[in-house]
Formats: sequence, C-alpha cells, structure tokens
Amino acid sequence: MSNRSEEGSPLSDISHTALDPSCHVDAFARDHLPPRDQWPVMHAAGLPGLRYPTRLNAAVELLDAMVERGFGSHPCLRAPNETWTYEQLLERANRIANLLVSEGLVPGERVLLRDANSVMMAACWLAVLKAGGIAVTTMPQLRARELSVMIEKARPRYALCAGSLCEELTKAQEVAPVLKKVILYGAEQPASVLAGQSDCFSNVATSHDDVALIGFTSGTSGEPKATMHFHRDVLAVCDTFSQYVLQPETQDIFCGSPPLAFTFGLGGLLLFPLRIGASTLLLPKVTAADLLGAIEQHGCTICFTAPTLYRAMLEHLEKFDLSSLKKCVSAGETLPLETFEAWCNATGIRIIDGIGSTELLHIFISASGDEIRPGATGKPIPGFEAQVVDEAGQPVPANTIGRLAVRGFTGCRYLDAPEQQRKYVQNGWNLTGDAYHMDGDGYFWYQGRTDDMIVSSGYKISALEIEATLMNHPKVAECAVVGSPRPDRGEIVKAFVVLRKDISSFNQEQLQRDLQDYVKSQIAPYKYPRAIEFVTELPRTSTGKLQRSRLRESERQRMLEPRIHANEHE
Repeated sequence: MSNRSEEGSPLSDISHTALDPSCHVDAFARDHLPPRDQWPVMHAAGLPGLRYPTRLNAAVELLDAMVERGFGSHPCLRAPNETWTYEQLLERANRIANLLVSEGLVPGERVLLRDANSVMMAACWLAVLKAGGIAVTTMPQLRARELSVMIEKARPRYALCAGSLCEELTKAQEVAPVLKKVILYGAEQPASVLAGQSDCFSNVATSHDDVALIGFTSGTSGEPKATMHFHRDVLAVCDTFSQYVLQPETQDIFCGSPPLAFTFGLGGLLLFPLRIGASTLLLPKVTAADLLGAIEQHGCTICFTAPTLYRAMLEHLEKFDLSSLKKCVSAGETLPLETFEAWCNATGIRIIDGIGSTELLHIFISASGDEIRPGATGKPIPGFEAQVVDEAGQPVPANTIGRLAVRGFTGCRYLDAPEQQRKYVQNGWNLTGDAYHMDGDGYFWYQGRTDDMIVSSGYKISALEIEATLMNHPKVAECAVVGSPRPDRGEIVKAFVVLRKDISSFNQEQLQRDLQDYVKSQIAPYKYPRAIEFVTELPRTSTGKLQRSRLRESERQRMLEPRIHANEHE
C-alpha cells in the first residue's frame, strides 16, 4: 500500500551534488530548477535525523503510512459540521487521485488548487502528491489577473476548484489557456464528481528530490515568484520546527487562520498534525470571535495565527472558555512585545514566535517554553543556521543591525527566475529581506524589512504590484507605495499618488475610495491601500530613482506624532 523504500535501501544525504533519478514523466519542474551552483548550501546543520529514503512520497508518509500504523479510526480532519478519520481521508484522497489520473494527469504535472481551508482542499492536496503531481495551491481571494500570472508560470493543465470560487478562475483560464481542465467540487458536488472512482490507489513512487509543491510568494518586482519544494522538504519542516520546537502530541487538535496556500498554514494546519497522527480543524473564514468559538467548541489545543488576530482575540476572551488551549504559534509578521505580554497575562500561554518564508517552506528561527525571550524572534531551530551580515555578506558584530541570512535543510529554489535567485541566495545563504540584530546570547531581534515588501496583518504584499495596478488608473500619473507602521496591523499599505495634470479639481475622499475600489477589482482585496495621500511630486534621487526609503521614514516619524489618519478606510 505504501511506497516507502524497501528495507535496506540507501538513505539520501542532502549534501549530494546530483539529484536522484526522477519518476516525473513531465520534467517541467526539474528542468526549471535553478542551476545547482545557484542553490543555497543545504544540509541538516548538525541534525543527523534528517535522512529520508531515496524513493519518497510525502503524502504517502503523511496519510497511508499513518493508517498502516493504526491511526485509521482516529479523527484527522475536522470542519464546523463534520469530522473525517484518517481512513476516510485516505479513501477520499485515493478517489481524487484516481480522478486526476483518469483525466490524463501524469507524474510531474502541476495541479492548481483553489479553495478556502476545507477538508476537500486538504484531500485534494494529498491526492495530487499521491498521483505524482505537483500541488500549486492558491488563495481564494486572488483575482483572475493574479491567477493567470501563476498559471503562466507554473503551467498547470488541471485545476481542482471549489464551485463557489470558479468565476475568477474561469476568467483566468481565458487569458491563460494552458489550463485545460477545471474540475469543480462543492458541498453538493463531491459525490457526483468522484462517482465511480475507486477508494484504492497505486501510489506513485516519487523521488525524495522530486518537486512536490510550488508555492507562490509576492515578488518585490511586482510579479509573484514561484518557489519549488521537494517531497523531502515537506517532511523536513515536520521533523524540525514541529518536532523540536512545537512538540505536539497525538491527541492535539490544531486550529488557526492562515490559508493552506500559505506555507505557514500548510505546515501548521495540515502537515504537522498528520505527521504525528493528530487532528486539525479547518475553518473557511476566520474572525477573532470565530476562532475563539471554534477553540471552545472543538477543544482545540494548538493555535496558529498572526499577531493581528491575537490582538483582536484579546477583546473577546472573557466570552469564551479556552481551557483546552495549550500552545499558540505566531508568524507572518513581527510579534509585538505588548501583544505577547497581554496574551500571556490573559491566558497564561507564552506565544511561540517564529519567522519563516515561502522560500524555506516554514519557520527557521523560533523558541518555545522557557527558551522564549519576550520581544525576540528566537534562535535558529534544529536543522538551520542563521547570521546577520552586512551588504558584502560578511557577519556583523553582536547587536549590529544587518541582513538576516539563513541556511539549513530547506532553501530557496525559484522556478525559472535567475535574477531573483541570485538576489535571494548569496554566498550559499538565503537572504530573507529582513533586517535583524543578534544579541550576545544568540537571540535574533527583528528590525524591519530590507526590501519593498509590506507585512500587514500577516500578509506579505508587494509594493510594486500595487504601484503597477494604480498606474493603470486613468487619473494616476505617478505613485509610490510603502508600508506605514500601525500597532494593530504591523503596517498598512499606503499609496502616495500624483494625479495627471488635467485633473484640476476633485473630491479627495471620493477619489481615494475610487482608487481603493479599483485596486480591489484588479488584485486580491487585502492588498488595497488603506491610506492614500495625494502629492504634487515624489522624492527621487539625482538620477531620477524613486526614494521609497524617504517615504517610509516619513511615515515612521508621523506615527510618533499624535494625529488622526482620516483617510484610512477599512
């Protein structure tokens, strides 16, 4: 049933320079990996346990193997109105895998997934990997324009999509016809979609270094970058952060807010619980009250979300019983000391902070329990190394602000993006775009971003993507977008707009709303500028280069002054 390597088969070592033979019939992903000399140094950083069989299918290890080990009748996936056991999930994933193969899927082909967090979304993700495919999971908020760019990059022929979210995907398919087949499912559709498909499936024996997933991350160039991760990487994030820092148990019930399309959510709400035989609650849409109510109703023990939601939940705590909750994990944006202390005082739980990236798949710096130093992100987790470097890539002294550099078992491999690969990987290290300093005890302290990314409520948003969108509006001559600090969101997106010269008079508030609505109509609504300031000119260097750094510094100074930001709209 399982395709785990036969006893006595050689174990792979990540330090090998050559990739093992692939089982992929469609070689697109491997053909578009960066040249090996552009990869970061990738090793287990002193953690000898990270050795996996040469033939490895991550979904089989997470699901089939758990059923073989006796977890078949254990609860696995929970939803507001239903619970699936491991055996039920395996049967559903097998039917979906058979459906994909019957439609013509061959190993190595990409499959686009589009849904909110749901039991079907999880089953689809596992099914794609079992069939030897590559999962390309997308966020439900994305519009046709964004989806079409992803389709053109990843070149999927197939998509599995919730029926309620098909409209934008259909529009994207018209622009990117490489997507040939969209298979819809929904509350009333799974039975008919999977009718006649067997609940047994012959798993594809993928290589440990075959690509298992393509994760998209907002690009500083305004276009999303596609990161590629292997089957061994999927297990490695379970066997590093989860095993050594989170330390969950079989009886734990996971919950949280991050979408499965975010690797933070993929790990925290699917991979980690499955790896140990625990269960997870998948909620399609989460507010502070929703999450608190779900924790109380389902007895959740581990929560994954961003600092923004922890702050919001503080206002509602007294209405809910959180006695089941044991551990909380925060990532996606910096965790303010005030939020950490307020949550700890109210619940008795010290939030496990962490920093990760789509490029490295999950968290690589963190701390838990007595190792937590409030205000600091933590230390490199087992399997990873980190340092703070200067512009030349040389380590800087303790307590000196510089660029965060990380390396370990996982690392950045962009799909067909040589310029971005060279920028992110330098001297064998992954440069995350974060500014940090490291204290004398080896703890890392976040200082901000070093690029044009905006981190708002846990979302990483490309300033350049929003600028490009605004520039298509007929009234905009020039614009610049930066992150403006806010205690409740970390940052908000703020746009500085120069109007065309023929726009002599206008209603400022109405035009602000018009521009915001325009952005919402073109790209995912969470990216829209919550603040817009009309200016006559933008700061530039003597050579004409836009100086976003001056705008960012101006916003920081403004936040030190008592003022009301009347032009911010929710």
